[in-house]
Amino acid sequence: MVVSLSRRGNVEPFHAMDILAVANRLKAQGVPVVSMAVGQPSDPAPVGVRAAAAKALQDGRIGYTDTLGLAALRKAIAEHYADHYGLDIPPSRIAVTTGSSAAFNLAFLAMFDPGDRVAIAAPGYPAYRNIMAALGIDVVEIELGDAAYLHAGHLETAHREKPLKGVLFASPANPTGAVIPADELAALVRTAQELGIAVISDEIYHRLAYAAPDTTALAYGGDVTVINSFSKYYCMTGWRIGWMVLPEELVRPVERVAQSLYISPPELSQIAAIEAFKATEELEAVKGRYAWNRELLMKRLPELGFPLAAPMDGAFYAFCDVTRHTNDSMAFARKMLAQAHVAATPGRDFDTQAGHRTMRFSYAGSHDDMVEAMARIERWLR
Repeated sequence: MVVSLSRRGNVEPFHAMDILAVANRLKAQGVPVVSMAVGQPSDPAPVGVRAAAAKALQDGRIGYTDTLGLAALRKAIAEHYADHYGLDIPPSRIAVTTGSSAAFNLAFLAMFDPGDRVAIAAPGYPAYRNIMAALGIDVVEIELGDAAYLHAGHLETAHREKPLKGVLFASPANPTGAVIPADELAALVRTAQELGIAVISDEIYHRLAYAAPDTTALAYGGDVTVINSFSKYYCMTGWRIGWMVLPEELVRPVERVAQSLYISPPELSQIAAIEAFKATEELEAVKGRYAWNRELLMKRLPELGFPLAAPMDGAFYAFCDVTRHTNDSMAFARKMLAQAHVAATPGRDFDTQAGHRTMRFSYAGSHDDMVEAMARIERWLR
């Protein structure tokens, strides 16, 4: 048998998922692992979401929908932008997707050609780099250094070296949790527009900021592409449901590509997601626990020799410098999992140049688990 392998498949592994796989194997063997490796809420989807899904399942409503999603869900998302941001976004500019992962695929395919230069921040979410690399896009990783977030000056410098076709940034960011202040976000979008650089704003951690209100990049330009998801704040990771807000001229190209790649997002998840916007009280209680976990980790991690490498302004991650313990965060993560039974993600996922010095801890789990994880790490280090 001859198997043909393309260079496109030779992308960096998603190390968080590799660590999770090992953790799950240990759990299956009865080892009580505490996982801080992946950004998955430990709470289930809201009660109303699950009830709507159960009714749809009983009614047999599981089939194809319009490629861009159910009209009722697109309307609900548009109403969310009016309620939460004070913006009038027509449902016609909204595309419902099979998770934010599909949204990134669609954005990259509709907006960029092989060889186009697209800037991202390092550290940053690894799937940006890996998907674009697989598509033949030239990924320009901008090392943030001492800066907490990507800003207009970064963009000007990178564009001056060689023109950029696009820029992708997240606020709050994964892995750092950093939030781009509103004035800096406005300057970043304005600079991109002046330089002719297309903007993609990853806002999947919106509603999970702790020190400032959410600001969407849509407030500073109608030609911005925004990607969001029901996975994080809404606790719906496995439902695989997300959305995009698109400039008018991109709606039809995205629809055409999505027709062939996905046909449509899952109808069951779409029906359920409509109810997510009605569950704010329930979800704010979950966010309150994240805030409690955040306070714990902000105190305990530096005490254990893991100083914060970025501010924990949003999302549910602590991004730490681990050089007091190791210069190989990958090996350290494997050893900590095997010996302390605590899973965390090595920084190599997020920064191929300096990731050996850092590690990400997710605090999306229960408070008891966070307390236990810190105690285990403390005993292990001693």
